[in-house]
Parts: sequence; C-alpha cells; structure tokens
Amino acid sequence: MELPVEYPDLTLTQAILKLRGFRVSRNKVPKSGPTAFGRRHYFLIILSIGESKVHYDDHTFHLDGVYLLLLNPQVPYSTEIVSENQTGYSCVFTETFIQPIMRLESLQQSPLFKVNATPVFKLDAQRQARLTGIFDAMILHETTDYLYKDDLMRTYIQQIVHEALQMRPAEHFIQYNNASLRIVQHFMEMLERQFPIEHPNEPLQFKKAQDYATSLALHVNSLNRAVREVTGKSTTTIIAERITAEAISLLRYTDWSIADIAYALGFEYPNYFSNFLKKVTGNSPKFYRIR
Repeated sequence: MELPVEYPDLTLTQAILKLRGFRVSRNKVPKSGPTAFGRRHYFLIILSIGESKVHYDDHTFHLDGVYLLLLNPQVPYSTEIVSENQTGYSCVFTETFIQPIMRLESLQQSPLFKVNATPVFKLDAQRQARLTGIFDAMILHETTDYLYKDDLMRTYIQQIVHEALQMRPAEHFIQYNNASLRIVQHFMEMLERQFPIEHPNEPLQFKKAQDYATSLALHVNSLNRAVREVTGKSTTTIIAERITAEAISLLRYTDWSIADIAYALGFEYPNYFSNFLKKVTGNSPKFYRIR
C-alpha cells in the first residue's frame, strides 16, 4: 500500500521503514486530493499546520489550524490537503520498532492502539511549542550515531502520546453509531487482556476466532465480518499478528525454552510453533534469541 502524501519522498521513506522501521521529518506538502482510503502497515504521528481533511474509518475531521494526529495501522483512513501548502512534522514507525514499549498502558490507551479513540487533537500555542520542540529534538538526534538512538526515539514517541492523552478530543469530531466498531473494540480488548504472558504454565485461553465469538455471544461470521470491515484484516490474521509479537518478545527477553513458549502461546507441539513463526515472519524461533 502506498504511503500517504505527507511524505514528499515516498521511495526513501519506504526504504527506511523496511530497513529500520522508523522515520521522522519536517513536512511541506502542496494542495492535493484525497489519498487512497485504506489501512497502512505503520503507525503515523503528524503535527499538522494548515487546512486539511482526514477521513478516518466512518469519521470525518476538518482541520483548520494546528492539530496533532495519531493514526494506527488497524483503522483505514485517507488524507486531503486543502491549504495551498501544508506544513508541520511527521513521525512514521512500524509495530516492530515500537514493540519494546507496546506493553505500556499509556500507549495501549492512546489512539495509537485503541481503534475507537479520537485520533485528532487541536493544539494551543503552548502545546504546539512543546510538540515542535519534541519533533525538532527527534530530528536532531536522528542524525547522530548515538548507540541507543532507537530507545531515545521511543521515549519521544511516549512524550507525544502523553501530550495527546492530556488533551480533550477535538470539538468537531463526527461520531456515527457503528455496531462493527463496538464488536471490534470488545474483540481487541479481549485479545490484549491475554498479554503479556507472565508464566509458561498459563497458556492462552482464546486462540481462534471461534473462541472469541463464543465469549462475545456472536456467530463467528459476525465477528469476522466486523473485524474485516474495521481493520481490513481477518480475525485470524489479527490474532496471529498479536501472537507473533508476543512470541518475538518472549524469545528475546525471557530465558524460557522454545517448548515452554510454544505451550504458553497455545501450540500443542514446539514444531507447530516453529512452523507458524516461520510462515508469518520467515524466521525460526532461534533467530530471535539474543546471542
């Protein structure tokens, strides 16, 4: 899927995301029509200065001024630049890049992860100055060879998230009654409540779409339809991606055996787990062990 028009050099951004999973930049984007409506494979944070429109799932935001946007990969959206020139900053990163801090409650409660949260925040002059300072610091440190630069960037992302959590939702938020969003919200909350896995002898309770549908008192087809409508992915894919993220974390940051990790993630045999991980990531479990 193409990157949104906020990035003037799409080829460079795609290459950097593939290589490292993170990019921050200052932006100056000319007036343009709507980008393709759909999900992206990355998280996007924008400080937007000017007039634009954001079509976010079944919500519409008309932005005229200075705004902060936090957009996640699970919700489809498109952007439209109304000003002759839109300025500001953007930070784009993948789930793999943010993985080391994904368990933080502040991130889980932010629009970066909550599919039904308001992703748009109007900034006053004071907050604009603070956020501009954060983005400028990110850009400055991004050019250094500091060994722990990625950790520093994650800290800056957390600061931006905390600024957003302290603000009230944008006043012009347009809300529609959408049963699919409610279903997906409950499904995602059930999924996330199973993580992090704290002990290898406490395996996942819900492993398949049918398990979640039964707990939600839904027919599995209704759950699958809602998840597909909101996220563009199948229920099975969402579950597999979350299990994969937890698997990589456990392999990197615990001393559990591969067999214990396989059992904790709901796999009957270690070779089933190995086959699953290799199919999803292209790598075996041993690849993720810290050497």
